[in-house]
Formats: sequence, C-alpha cells, structure tokens
Amino acid sequence: MLSALLPMTEQELQQQRREKWRLNGKPIRTIEEARAFVESVGLCLMYPLRPAQPLPTFIGATIGGEDRLPTWQHAYSDPRTAEATQIMVRLLRERAAFEANSFDENNGLLITASAFPYFYALVGERNPKQAPKAGSRSPYSALACDAFELIRREGPISKQKMQEALGGSISRAALDKALGELWSKLRITRVDYNPSQGSSWDVLYRWAPEAVKEGIGLSVPEALSGLISKYLESVIAAEQTELESFFGNFVPRSRVKEAVNALLAARELSFVHVGGRSMIQITPAKEAVIPAARPHRMVKRASKHTPAKT
Repeated sequence: MLSALLPMTEQELQQQRREKWRLNGKPIRTIEEARAFVESVGLCLMYPLRPAQPLPTFIGATIGGEDRLPTWQHAYSDPRTAEATQIMVRLLRERAAFEANSFDENNGLLITASAFPYFYALVGERNPKQAPKAGSRSPYSALACDAFELIRREGPISKQKMQEALGGSISRAALDKALGELWSKLRITRVDYNPSQGSSWDVLYRWAPEAVKEGIGLSVPEALSGLISKYLESVIAAEQTELESFFGNFVPRSRVKEAVNALLAARELSFVHVGGRSMIQITPAKEAVIPAARPHRMVKRASKHTPAKT
C-alpha cells in the first residue's frame, strides 16, 4: 500500500518541515552540521522572504527556531546573524555550497554542491568563457563587461579593490548593479567575505569548473525535474502553484507545469491531501509486506522409550 494515499494534517506537515529545517531547537553549531544541512535541503535562503515562501533558511537553522527571524533588511542589527554568516562563508570557500542572487543580492539562495549543476543548467550561460558584450539587446551594461574582464584577469578580487581598479568615480551602487547583472547569469560568484573589504568575487567557470561543465551538459527538462524533486524533499509537500511560483523565478511557468506533469505521469510524484489542500510530494516507496509465518503445529510423538498405553 502506498502511504501517498494517506492524508496528512497541516500540523504534521509543519512538524516535518521544522525537523527537516532544523527549527526544532537543534541549531547548527559546526561546519560539518552545516554541510549536512545544505545537502539535506538542497536549496535554502539565507534569510526569510516577505511574504513567506515554503523554503528553509540558513539563519533559521543556525538559530534553531523560527521566532523573530531577521529579514535581510534587519540582519545588520541582529547579533545572531554574525555566526550564520561566518559558517555560510566557510561553505562558499570550500565549495560545499554556492550562492545565487535569484531573489535579492542581499538574500542569497544557497544551493548545495550536488544540486548546483542542475541550477546552473537553468540559469547559467552555455558559453561561460565568452566575455559578455554590452548593447541595446544585451542584459549586460558596459560597466558589467569591464567588471567581468577585471575579475577574469585579477580574481578572486574584493569589491573594494575592484572599485579602485575600475576608477574612483564609479559609485558603490553602480558597481553593485553591474555585479548583480553578472551574478544573475552565474558569470561570477561570491567566494569570500571580509568585513573590512567586503565580498570577494571570481568567475564561476574558474572557481567551479566541474560543476559548470556538468551543468552545461544537462538539458533544461532534466535539470528542472531534478531540482523539483530536491525541492520537494526539503518542503515535504507543496501545492502546484507553489512549485510554479518558486521555479518561475528561473524558467517560464509553462515549463515548470510540463515538468511536474511528466513526473506525475511517471509516478515519481504523487498527490497527497493536507488539510483541505491537494499537494504534491515525492511518491513514497512501497512498503514490503512480509507474510505472517504460519504457526508450527506441535505434534506429540510417542518416544520409543515411552511405554505404550494398554
């Protein structure tokens, strides 16, 4: 019997999420626990979004709860964010996780190393070594192109040194915008952070050549199917509109719907009733039914040493 046929209460769903997202009073304390967490959830935001998205947060996992979690706008004034940032930067340094600015450059989306090639296939450039060019139809400004060439030549390089090399007249806001253009297409990646000098950047194809190569070799349907499955592992169950809303940040919603329908047809995903909602989950494996053993019949046999009754 498939447990997918069994309904789930809203309370049960939230409890499973709290356990998975480490909001159960068991915060991340070591780099080993951080690696295990990001590998378990696949994708997580650094800080919660408003309005809320069904997605774990790294700050929540390091705090071990969900009460009064800071958004990125208030992170600077919350002393709890310092430890979370230090651990997150260590993950980036050792390439256990990668960061994308899919929602906001101040609230990175962390992707575990094993899932990152799938994400790159959806978002990244297919010819990453080709320098970007500015133009009326290009998503890159002239400053972004100059920044890319500087990072390619000098990286990893801090934003402070980048601003000095590109010219003192360039404002911090203009440089941030240019870096955001490159980052959104995974041309570059943030690889380190120093409070005195800010973030350091490198071109992604040099920082993680194997992941980029693998991502280029994946088709969009294949990558999308893999990420949808990883996302559902993390959130336990989600409505189809929630899947389309989240992945619609990376690909057209029509492609998300096609991928979900294909996974449902292949029975890799299935529906589950949660409260009054119809949601989608990864189809649980069938439980093996072991037949009960037949009771042994106790047969009394007369021993050859037992005298026969007369």
